[in-house]
Amino acid sequence: MARKLAVIGAGLMGSGIAQVSAQAGWDVVLRDVTDEALRRGTDGIKASYDKFVAKGKLAADDAEAALARITATTDLDAAADADVVVEAVFEKLEVKHEIFRALDKLVKDEAILASNTSAIPITKIAAVTERPERVVGTHFFSPVPMMQLCELVRGYKTSDETLATAREFAESTGKTCIVVNRDVAGFVTTRLISALVVEAAKLYESGVATAEDIDLACKLGFGHAMGPLATADLTGVDILLHATGNIYTESQDEKFAPPELMRRMVDAGDIGRKSGQGFYKH
Repeated sequence: MARKLAVIGAGLMGSGIAQVSAQAGWDVVLRDVTDEALRRGTDGIKASYDKFVAKGKLAADDAEAALARITATTDLDAAADADVVVEAVFEKLEVKHEIFRALDKLVKDEAILASNTSAIPITKIAAVTERPERVVGTHFFSPVPMMQLCELVRGYKTSDETLATAREFAESTGKTCIVVNRDVAGFVTTRLISALVVEAAKLYESGVATAEDIDLACKLGFGHAMGPLATADLTGVDILLHATGNIYTESQDEKFAPPELMRRMVDAGDIGRKSGQGFYKH
């Protein structure tokens, strides 16, 4: 398999995907629109490698070699010779459309275009390209270096060959894949966590139980590593509000309608760990 990867977006997800791919031997171009975003992304990658080295999980030489395989740039043209391109930008269809239109004209015919979206249908993203059969979802999980799962999503026109290449790429980075055969909004994992978070938030909002007790019920009763409200704080209440909103808009299924509490929390800036306050104080 060819080994040139372009990652579009150097945020938490994009830099994480770049990190595990470079560690697996891929030559990576990491692209974002500002030097500041790129610096944050590459600093995060270096800090993460350093942690793995300190814990004895990665040799210092291997970390150095992996870092050397990552090229940071603000130039989208640097993706032109990539075999696989993974888009990991903000969850807004218009933003993704702009990138996929540009990539479609830029990259070679045999390249595959992947999106790390967690809730937007791949078919909608692929529709603006001339190669919908070569567009696929590769939904990694945060933090990418720690989380084992990658959700592969088949768009309406995604070919078997594209899906196989996406699986080969994800597995090469050490991930275990599940396949989403029907391109429903939210796929498998985001639908499950969204339904759980929405119901947990409603129980909390109506005073049925405390946030701590709701999470404890899921941990001890269902064996979850983390309860739904703590997960919302970690992921970002704003991000989950956006994801559940997308799924609700697409499906019109009431169980995905975000409770008013989540909207007010986002309005007030109480979006979880990154703001210091969400369902819990951090």
